[in-house]
Amino acid sequence: MDRDNLDFGNGNIGSLFKSLFFPTLIGMVFNSVLNICDGMFVGHGVGSNALAAINIVAPLFLVCTGIGLMFGIGASVIGSIRLAEGNLKAARIIMTQAYLAGACIFALVIAISFFFTEKVLYALGCNGSLEKLASDYLLWLLPGLVFFYLQCVGMMLIRLDGSPKYAMSVQIVAAVLNIFLDWLMVFPLDMGIMGASIATSLSCAAGGLMVLGYFLFLSDKLKFYKLKLSAKSLRLSLRNTGYMIKIGLATFIAELSMGIMMVTGNYTFMSYLGEDGVAAFSIGCYLFPLIFSISNAVAQASQPIISFNYGAGNFTRVSKALKIAVTTASICGAIITIGMWAGSSLLTSIFINPADKAYNLAVKGLPYLGTCALFFAINITFIGYYQSREESIRSIIYMLLRGVIFMIPGFIILPHIFGADGLWLAIPMSELLTLMVISLQYLHNGINNLPSVRRW
Repeated sequence: MDRDNLDFGNGNIGSLFKSLFFPTLIGMVFNSVLNICDGMFVGHGVGSNALAAINIVAPLFLVCTGIGLMFGIGASVIGSIRLAEGNLKAARIIMTQAYLAGACIFALVIAISFFFTEKVLYALGCNGSLEKLASDYLLWLLPGLVFFYLQCVGMMLIRLDGSPKYAMSVQIVAAVLNIFLDWLMVFPLDMGIMGASIATSLSCAAGGLMVLGYFLFLSDKLKFYKLKLSAKSLRLSLRNTGYMIKIGLATFIAELSMGIMMVTGNYTFMSYLGEDGVAAFSIGCYLFPLIFSISNAVAQASQPIISFNYGAGNFTRVSKALKIAVTTASICGAIITIGMWAGSSLLTSIFINPADKAYNLAVKGLPYLGTCALFFAINITFIGYYQSREESIRSIIYMLLRGVIFMIPGFIILPHIFGADGLWLAIPMSELLTLMVISLQYLHNGINNLPSVRRW
């Protein structure tokens, strides 16, 4: 395999970052385009109620994404540090434990969703008119989540193994396949929302199998390791799993906060603007993963560089990587904000027809939502930075601030001040307040105030 030559300990920081960032960005943009195309096909082929139904199910999908990314980030950070110490066996054990532990949690989520479908949907904000559509989408999505977990965890570990281009190819193949199958099943085969869900499951299967094939046949350093079944080995596995969860918990909260954003938004938009409001909000929810993906590409590209050099004690290289990441995040966030302000009509027309009642609501609201992009990109970069150097508590606190503590009151309070516009301003407000907290704390501590590397 033509592997990328990445020397995390000695290579030029800017060159390393570019080698990781652009493949990661391309892969994530393809995933975001997939979400947009999925919404476009469903919106035009099935209707705005179908968009609202998918928005009901989306928080559950985000929870599953969060579980996968939590173990992926946790295993990647710890694995980077173990590799910097020259402990290849420990890195392989961590990878194997991450997959097994996360799979158990995934299985529980899938089982609950299958056996208690109606209760799960209504807990997510569903109503009677959307129940059939939401149920059809959820039940056909569940089989694909098994493979989706393989892909979520694998992306970070494949990049750590020195193959960011292969990781990119996994995301591109899954996205292109999903787009084609969406079109095929929604339009020529006229399978409605069920067809869109089947298309997503099949594309998840393709991506998951590509990841599994990589670790079985193509990987360089990171491979599955046969774990012992002794009591001591099980205790160590539980300890390592707990530490991975601690490191990656902020990433899980990031995905969970998007789910909370959708559930809270569904309730408040339904209360103020009815089903048309939920449909308009769902367009913003389809676009938000684009903001998240581009911002997260910056954090994920810098993560192995920061973690490896942190593990090696090269703190000057850690600081340089952070500066490059924050600069890149600022540029990307500003571009997204300008794009959503200037192109709200075009973006809305991708999903629904101008004659739809939800159209004008979305055109007016998307520019407000778009103002969060710059703040969000910088926040996610700093949170990823603290994860990469094992400051899990700090990263968790910042993620809770932006995703829960500031956001939920924003959805409740701002509509009373600004009317319906306040619904769209809740997310930008939470990101801005979080950035202020992060900036003040970072400046207070000083950029070179790095703790010693944790040994465990």
